Amino acid sequence: MKRALITGITGQDGSYLAEFLLSKGYEVHGMVRHVALENPEHRLWRIRHIKDQLHLHSGSLESYASIHQIFSNVMPDECYHLGAQSFVSYSFDDEFSTMLTNVTGTHHVLGALKQLKPDCRFYFAGSSEMFGGVTKPPQSEDTPFHPRSSYGISKVTGFHLTQNYREAYDIHASCGILYNHESPRRGKEFVTRKITSYAARIKLGLCDELPLGNLDTVRDWGHAKEYVRAMWLMVQQDKPDDYVVATGEAHSVRDFAKLTFSLVGLDSEKYVVINPDFFRPSDVNHLMGDASKAERVLGWKSQTSFEDMVRDMVITDLELIEPGSSKGIMESAKV
Repeated sequence: MKRALITGITGQDGSYLAEFLLSKGYEVHGMVRHVALENPEHRLWRIRHIKDQLHLHSGSLESYASIHQIFSNVMPDECYHLGAQSFVSYSFDDEFSTMLTNVTGTHHVLGALKQLKPDCRFYFAGSSEMFGGVTKPPQSEDTPFHPRSSYGISKVTGFHLTQNYREAYDIHASCGILYNHESPRRGKEFVTRKITSYAARIKLGLCDELPLGNLDTVRDWGHAKEYVRAMWLMVQQDKPDDYVVATGEAHSVRDFAKLTFSLVGLDSEKYVVINPDFFRPSDVNHLMGDASKAERVLGWKSQTSFEDMVRDMVITDLELIEPGSSKGIMESAKV
């Protein structure tokens, strides 16, 4: 039985990856902060349905000692490093902790792996924010990086650390440059889940407006449940490498809001209010990925449409507020 260690197992991607690996017969271990174990109802909600099948270890990415101890205890065959401060807007408010967690944390994990389990296969979660201010979509593995946030900078640094350990120490280390991927498990601080949760609340009469920032920002959005399979496929290859993971389709925040509200029978223009406080100091305008290498080498391609992904999120948010409400609301919206 293969043994996998996931940092960031309590997050959106970590929970889907844990489910996927369990379905493959893995023994799955996850690193969580001590505060999560003290408050499982709030912190472990994404993995509560599989918690009894997981082996959770308390640790911190900022502490090499705790990472070293977890590696000593687990000795994994595969390590998926998903743990990070991943909310881009927050990285403008606290760039120091973002860099500490994302850069030093990645270095700690790679260092422990090299010392204790050098044959462990390693996956690093990169991000389309590494490309940042590039002007020409789509972006591929050959597109130069131009990050425009401390989050993007931290991911570029993690990418180079991963490459360095691969080249200098012969570690099987791969990087997935993942474009925006969403799901009902996305945190409500992210714009996509903010839109779907507000649309549900507005439809059910709990609020009357949705404050947003730049509606013209364009992103390549896919479903997170599919993207974790791409992570696993990278780790299974004979040779480690780096891959863009994306749908190849781009939509604006305005498009996302328009579709979301239409699914519940509302017009987004009547409810969306522009709030300048939500504009980033340095925004990234147009990110769209070219995942042809992933399709060619890994056999991976996004299968869930943009509309189906948004529908999945809207149904969940309606059901969280009023169980049983989604069917009637979304059926009537089709009329």
